[in-house]
Amino acid sequence: MRFDVLTLFPELFDPFMKVGVTRRAYATRQVDVRLWPLRDFADDNYRRVDDRPYGGGPGMVMLVEPLERALTAVRADRAEPEGARAPVILFSPAGAPLTQARVQRLAASPGAVLLCGRYEGIDQRFVDRHVDEEISLGDFVLSGGELPALTLLDAVTRLQPGVLHAVASHEQDSFSDGLLDCPHYSRPERLGDDAVPEVLMSGHHARIQRWRREQQLAITARRRPDLIEAARAAGRLSRADEQFLAQVPSKIEL
Repeated sequence: MRFDVLTLFPELFDPFMKVGVTRRAYATRQVDVRLWPLRDFADDNYRRVDDRPYGGGPGMVMLVEPLERALTAVRADRAEPEGARAPVILFSPAGAPLTQARVQRLAASPGAVLLCGRYEGIDQRFVDRHVDEEISLGDFVLSGGELPALTLLDAVTRLQPGVLHAVASHEQDSFSDGLLDCPHYSRPERLGDDAVPEVLMSGHHARIQRWRREQQLAITARRRPDLIEAARAAGRLSRADEQFLAQVPSKIEL
């Protein structure tokens, strides 16, 4: 899988790719990340990639032509067939929220071209001509698209085979089955007056599995009821799940 990142600040990516559980995937190019500094595609002595917006207003706008030259170079380097080109993803507050389902689909694909905007925005003509998808991390604004790109790379990379030591690590993540994750405990068994839930010490795997499922249901129902409704609509809740959810307000204190 390959990601080509168009960015004004490639130096932000190098430290990230050398630490943590995902670093080996980048080092071996299991996830091949290639950085394309946008100023290399400017055509003047000042390496300018932005200019003032037509119509006035604050800020600067990223220019079409350097972006198009960069994208042309990426396409040539990828040497993709005309009908199998990697999508261009722009990180933008106007984009659709990034979800685990979108991460899973991208993790099973050959990759994408990631466009990291800066300044006031990108000339809309480039967006209209070349961008296939706009993605947002949430209802807030960042200084540029580099942090969202890093977030996407991390989310996608940890789903690749062999990156995590146990496949179940990501299969049990929040959102992987449509619900939030359950609480987790480790040593010591007692921490002052707080003890690890007795069921987790029982060794009874069926009881433990059911307890974890009920914790997922309770936490999700209270914090993200929209996810419960989506799971219900998709037929992912069992009769036992529904029976438990009917008792959540009085059955579990979180």
